Amino acid sequence: MIFQDRRDAGRALSRTVAALPGLKEAIVLALPRGGVPVGFEVAREHNLPLDILVVRKLGVPGEEELAMGAITSDGTAVFNSDIIQAFRVSDEMLCAASQRERLEVEREGREYRDGCPPLEIAERTVLLVDDGLATGATMRAAARSVRPRARHVIIAVPVAAAGTCRELRSEADVVLCTATPEPFGAVGRFYRNFQSTSDDEVRTLLTQARRGWAVRPAA
Repeated sequence: MIFQDRRDAGRALSRTVAALPGLKEAIVLALPRGGVPVGFEVAREHNLPLDILVVRKLGVPGEEELAMGAITSDGTAVFNSDIIQAFRVSDEMLCAASQRERLEVEREGREYRDGCPPLEIAERTVLLVDDGLATGATMRAAARSVRPRARHVIIAVPVAAAGTCRELRSEADVVLCTATPEPFGAVGRFYRNFQSTSDDEVRTLLTQARRGWAVRPAA
């Protein structure tokens, strides 16, 4: 399955999510930046509130696209010890990456919410949405961040490595992956347009979501 772009992937994911029962009181938390256009379409299709959960990947020095861990806005962190050992990442390098990304998490939270407080997730079903899963480090951190407060945690992505989907079942009540192609490689292989989502697009989509779904903006 090849998606035209993240909005197209979100519409495909919406059809997968439609099979879930009890969505009426759910909330969509999208992982910025790439997960926001996907989550926007899911939230719009099912008339659900949309918010963000800021998570930053901790990239291996020199191989930044490869996640050695991830950190969330509330300080929840996960680490991939196999990758850390394989690439001989020192404690100093790991601490430096964590500190750098923690600052970026704080910046993104301020920038994207534009002064609006986070939506309340206590005792609600939370759909965690991203544009895809490779190692799953960022999604694992997100799930661990919300699980103590949420009633149910659902991980939902349009495309993922099959092994990662299986591994994440221990982190959520439900894991939904619209497509699990093999061999996988990288998330971007399954998008015709995988240009980076801009900060402006994130803010625009969140603003549209806060205004409600009575008027549906064009895709």
